[in-house]
Order: sequence, then structure tokens, then C-alpha cells
Amino acid sequence: MKIGFILDDSLDSSDGVQQYILTLGKWFGQQGHDVHYLVGQTKRQDVATVHSLSRNVAVRFNGNRMSIPLPANRRDIKRLLAEQQFDVLHVQMPYSPFMAARIILAAPPQAVIVGTFHIMPFGRLHTVGAKALQLVLRRSAARLNQVWSVSAPAQRFAASLGIKSQVLPNAIDLSQFKPKNARSAVRPLKQVVFLGRLVQRKGCMQLLKAIDILAQSESIDNLQVKIGGRGPQLTMLRQFVFQHGLSDIIEFVGYVAEADKAAFLAAADVAVFPSLGGESFGIVLLEAMAAGSGVVLAGHNAGYSSVLVSIPQSLFDPTNPAALAALITQMHHQPQLAQRLHDQQQSLVQGFDINLIGQKLLLCYQQQMQQSKQGENHEDIQRQK
Repeated sequence: MKIGFILDDSLDSSDGVQQYILTLGKWFGQQGHDVHYLVGQTKRQDVATVHSLSRNVAVRFNGNRMSIPLPANRRDIKRLLAEQQFDVLHVQMPYSPFMAARIILAAPPQAVIVGTFHIMPFGRLHTVGAKALQLVLRRSAARLNQVWSVSAPAQRFAASLGIKSQVLPNAIDLSQFKPKNARSAVRPLKQVVFLGRLVQRKGCMQLLKAIDILAQSESIDNLQVKIGGRGPQLTMLRQFVFQHGLSDIIEFVGYVAEADKAAFLAAADVAVFPSLGGESFGIVLLEAMAAGSGVVLAGHNAGYSSVLVSIPQSLFDPTNPAALAALITQMHHQPQLAQRLHDQQQSLVQGFDINLIGQKLLLCYQQQMQQSKQGENHEDIQRQK
């Protein structure tokens, strides 16, 4: 089977959508399928069969930074589609009228076209923008054979845009994150970690405020906090740490490469992800659990809650630093609770393994291809009559 993943953004970043298609693409390749990436402006050379089809410009959207394509050349798109003859084109949604929509509209009738819906809005403006975009995309959207959403909250938002979808969650390659020396017991709390983009939506400041409360109460001895990631809030976050005398406790380690991510997360006795909202899922939660973090604590937003719905004690109000400080303290003083949460999280993450999700998606592809072929045969019979 020849599969083309369509992404308007660059493949150079390591955000959730990029991880989604790369994880799936690698697994499909291991199963013997021919995988290609039809993407916006991309420079990376470590991924095979990447087709960069547009120039991109950086924008801020939904509390994050991303890139959107300038109008892609229609002749280049048609030439690529004619050369490759894809069986399946899998587009990441929402998508741009300037690249992904052009690929969809240029695709041959026999190609199966499916989509995965990835977003939750972080505010009214983003909701209005998504609805306006969907009106522009009506013609290309009509060509989609099947749409999945990465979570129930994303499914509900997609439905509000007039998009019918089924839930099929993000996947993680557990073998990639499996720690060499998996912890069987939760250690005494010494190290807290955060990993994510340093933007307001991801809530790093909320964690720093919680650590300040802990430092003042002196309830946890020798606590160390490592902040992994980069972004526009870095200077402000550093200033907060300096002004509150937390420099001996909190360390900013900068960008954490994909190759180092598992070890970074595995070292955490508590991994904290206090996102304020705009999350459709929570791949970083899966990564932390898969890496063997002691306990994963997450902001009670729609996307993160959809992952940890069966373990509500792992969730906290991300707008309340005192509540987060109290939860971290609880993990320190109640090791039996911490151990129970750790064990539950280790069991939970098994259900998101790429070997399970990949097989489900592959079966969906095959079913859609079969239905498409049956439709073609029916049309042939009707023409012969």
C-alpha cells in the first residue's frame, strides 16, 4: 500500500501532529508499506520520501507557533500525484486551502482520502477562525472518505464545524520510550520536571508559582525542578525564578532533543503538565508514562482529561497553583497513593501503543479501499448497462 501523509505545516518541528504522522509512518514502513510525507516547507534530511510542496510563513495560532503554506504550485502537485499513484492520502485537519486542499482536489478518483482532526480551540477567536476556514474548505472536505478525531473533545469540536468523525487516539511507540531500568516502585520525591513549549497556554508559570509555594512552606527537602523546552516566555519565567529566589531549585535545561526525551522524563519523580487549555489530546502525557516517570500530573483541560479520565486523581486545576502545590505535596507524603497512580498510569499507556492503534488505522484504510473499489465496480456495471 502506498500512503501519503498530508501536513500543511513544516516537518522540522516536533509538535504533536508531526509526531503523530512520523510515528504512524515509521510503523507502516515496518509493516512493508510505502510511506510518503506531503508537507509544507521542510529542511530535515533524516526522514525519507519527504515532498516539500510550499513555502511557509510562521504564525501564532491557538496559543502556539506554527507555519502555514503559501499557495502551492498546482502543477507540482499534479505531477507528484501522477508519479506516486497513492492508494491512501491521509490529511491532518484542519488544513489549508493553499496546499492540502489543492492536493485533495487534484487526487485521482480511485485514491482513498481520509483525515485526522487534531485541535481544540484556545479561545473564542480560534473557534470563529476554524468555522470560517471550514466554510472555505467545503468542496475539498466533500472528498474525504473517513475522518477520525484524536479524542472525544476534538470529535465534539469537529462536529460543531459540521465534520462527522470517529475517535481514534494518538499512538506512541512504547518500545522507543521503554526505560532500560524501569522503576517498579516510586522513589521519594526529589525531582519534578516540565517538558513543553514555553508559551502561556502550556502553563509553565503555574508550575513555577506552585514551586514557590512549596519553597516557602519548606514541606519538601532538597526539591529540584527541571524545565525542558524553549519559547517566548523564557525570559519572563527566568525573571520569576530570580525574583523569588528559586535559582537553586529550578533549572532551565532548554530544548530537549527527541533522542534525549525518554531519559529526561524517566528521571522525573513527578512530571507536571499544567496546560491551561487548547489541548485536543496529550501525547506528552503518554511519553512521560511510557518513559516511566514516577507520577504524571496534568492540568484538567479537555484534551488531557480525555487521556487520564480513568485516573482523575492525576488531574488538577491548572489555574490554581496552590492546588498543584498541594497535589505535589500529597505525592511526597502519601507514597502509597503515588505508587497506585504510577501503576495505573503504566497500565493505561499500554492501550495507546502504536502496534494497537496502527493496526486499527490500517484496517480502516483497507476497508475504505475495498468500499472505493466496490463503488468503481458498480459504476462500471452501470455504464455497461
